[in-house]
Amino acid sequence: MNGADAMIKCLEAEGVDTVYGYPGVAICPFYNSILQSDIRTVLIRTEQNAAHAASGQARITGRPGVCAVTSGPGATNVITGIATAFADSIPLVCITGQVNSELLGSDVFQEADITGAVESFVKYSYLVKDVAEIPRIFKEAFYLANTGRKGPVLIDVPIDIQNAVINKFKYPEEVSMRTYKPTVKGNIVQIKKVIKELEQDKKPIICVGGGVLLSDAKEELRTFAEKYRIPVVSTMMGIGVMPTKHPLYFGMVGNNGKAYANRAMNESDLLIMVGARVADRAVSQPGLITRDKVLVHIDVDPAEIGKNAGPTIPLVGDAKHIFEEFLNQEFTCEHEEWLQTLNHYRESMGIKRSPDPAYVDPAEFIRILSEKLPEDAIYVADVGQNQIWSCAHHIVKNGTFLTSGGMGTMGYSIPAAMGAKVAAPERTVVAVCGDGSFQMSMMELATMRQHDIPIKIIVLNNGYLGMVREYQHYTYKDNYSVVDLSGSPDLEKLSAAYDMPFLRLTNMQEARENIDKFLAQEGSALMECMIDPMDLVK
Repeated sequence: MNGADAMIKCLEAEGVDTVYGYPGVAICPFYNSILQSDIRTVLIRTEQNAAHAASGQARITGRPGVCAVTSGPGATNVITGIATAFADSIPLVCITGQVNSELLGSDVFQEADITGAVESFVKYSYLVKDVAEIPRIFKEAFYLANTGRKGPVLIDVPIDIQNAVINKFKYPEEVSMRTYKPTVKGNIVQIKKVIKELEQDKKPIICVGGGVLLSDAKEELRTFAEKYRIPVVSTMMGIGVMPTKHPLYFGMVGNNGKAYANRAMNESDLLIMVGARVADRAVSQPGLITRDKVLVHIDVDPAEIGKNAGPTIPLVGDAKHIFEEFLNQEFTCEHEEWLQTLNHYRESMGIKRSPDPAYVDPAEFIRILSEKLPEDAIYVADVGQNQIWSCAHHIVKNGTFLTSGGMGTMGYSIPAAMGAKVAAPERTVVAVCGDGSFQMSMMELATMRQHDIPIKIIVLNNGYLGMVREYQHYTYKDNYSVVDLSGSPDLEKLSAAYDMPFLRLTNMQEARENIDKFLAQEGSALMECMIDPMDLVK
């Protein structure tokens, strides 16, 4: 057995079933050994999307996604995907090939210091120097990626290490790292302090972030909110913790959130932040969420608590364990008057749109699409105006909403949707993107066809980099610079090139008549919606 064989044995021991990547000489031993395994390989058309696809799979399965690329440009190309996963705390194990150990530092062909380059975007990185260390390193990498605050881990393996003979292979059963002991169970004293506040405060609210989904605490949190009639709002990454139409859910907060959700959070006297970073998109003025209220911040990462807003009650631990403990405690509280106030805000503060009937209204289109999707559908939003429309108008039932929140990476939706579909082949997966973000990942239509990964793609086409155009509209008084997407491909011809059914919608009547037809396609399909170029997300 050589090092490459050992790498595959490690992946098998971790239950890995798919590796997304792009080979090159420095990673060829690994890809040669994987032929002897049942692990599926998916050839992505550009390395960044290997990490996005692995991320999509990880977010559906709850286990680390895996990608493997070659050295030099292969490794540097994957960085954006790694950074995207890091910003949203998605567990990945990213394997990179590297030049011969003896040549490191000599600037040989396709050498790049990838461990140094990704230092600020990974939980940890390894440069393998001894083939005998491969089992330990892989065991630690998977453990690090999927415990505590989850995130990507990189393993850089020189080609000579992949080819070296490993005399004895034994995959560790346990991990013991002296410097890494994440806190899982919340402090019971702090938990009882929160309960005491719930018993006496009259206007509590829970703000859920992506950490609730990552810790698989969705059911526990819903049960807790329902049992004690506590209203819930979410950050962008927390969308899906509560069904959109749940009577206790009051929408997304933040710059592009619901006005009544922001008002609810600001007027509360007890704010429980769970699995959220209190970052600028969700809370533009951290001082507001600490003024005249008790702030409880629950997070598995102690570094996040107090970073942007000082909590009254900090509570470190895994959200699933903490809410299980909350449910084990018995107490009483009553907030019906508060709920009536919030329901009034929801009814009176909704934004009224006046769309141009000559185009598809993205808000109405997304609402109709959502209603027609299966209960467990996976909806993947890209970045730009399409993301904000999706957050505001997609109706989550018992499905999943995925997007790039922390990094805001255009081109995320199609590869992430591919990874989600591989993870859940029985579920309908829809990727919604703009014409700008679509062109950042349209090469993956070949991957979908080659590997039979059927997803539905919707392109909201307004001929602009819409979110930047909107910013320039407000900030520079319609002085537009480098946002015109003239020269974009004819999507009907592009679809034909990849043997994909195609539909183009120019108004809402056509949308109502064709969404069912689009979703009924057995394989992949592409729908283009012509959007008013001057439409705004508000």
